[in-house]
Amino acid sequence: MAPLRPDVAVGRWRSRTDPGQDLRPPRCDGGGGDPGGADPHRTRGPQGSARQAGELSATLRIGVLALQGDVREHHAALSAIGVESVSVRRPAELASIDGIIIPGGESTTMSRLLVLLDLLDPLRAALAGGLPAYGSCAGMIMLATDILDTRPDAHHLDALDITVRRNAFGRQVASFETDLELDGIAGGPMRAVFIRAPWVESTGEAVDVLGVVPEGPAEGRIVAVRQGVVLATSFHPEVTGDRRVHEYFVEMARSAR
Repeated sequence: MAPLRPDVAVGRWRSRTDPGQDLRPPRCDGGGGDPGGADPHRTRGPQGSARQAGELSATLRIGVLALQGDVREHHAALSAIGVESVSVRRPAELASIDGIIIPGGESTTMSRLLVLLDLLDPLRAALAGGLPAYGSCAGMIMLATDILDTRPDAHHLDALDITVRRNAFGRQVASFETDLELDGIAGGPMRAVFIRAPWVESTGEAVDVLGVVPEGPAEGRIVAVRQGVVLATSFHPEVTGDRRVHEYFVEMARSAR
């Protein structure tokens, strides 16, 4: 597989809104956070971050779909590389971001919540318009065009021309870790954590395969893909402390602006 460049801009998404527009998310039930409604998960990179000055745009804002799943972990990963992040729970918030992360969690639950919050169609439209997106585990499932072994009433986002199989590696007890290489990401193998993970059964012609399982019973199974400004992995880089996948996605989003 040839290395891919994250600096190839694809799509027409132009996301930023008027500076005075209030796009704060609603307060969570149960209290906590700023009493004025500020997002408890909104983060800004540390002032001393080596990447904050020039390497990653200081004005870039990445949204994390905050319905359920590994929301906090993705915010922490973005903060660690000096990138501002904001939780996304309602349609208006899509206009204030330069890219979105669909976290790991439970895809059918996420599907129901997208419908309940009237977020499914606006998010689909934003993705179709070129909003960069990264999905990990359940996020990969949500971004796919076709899903095997899912509920007949489940919804998805149709942003990646792939067929995925839910829980492909088995149940929770079959979760595992391995080291794998990803095309386009330097620095050697990364530790990949698979938790009730999907794999990609097939891809469309426009999809680039970035990584496969290197060994074991699932050897050769596709676990990382990219199509234009949409990236997905079967595994959870947000839980390992290795920030290279997030850095790669942020560069994709920066180049697409």
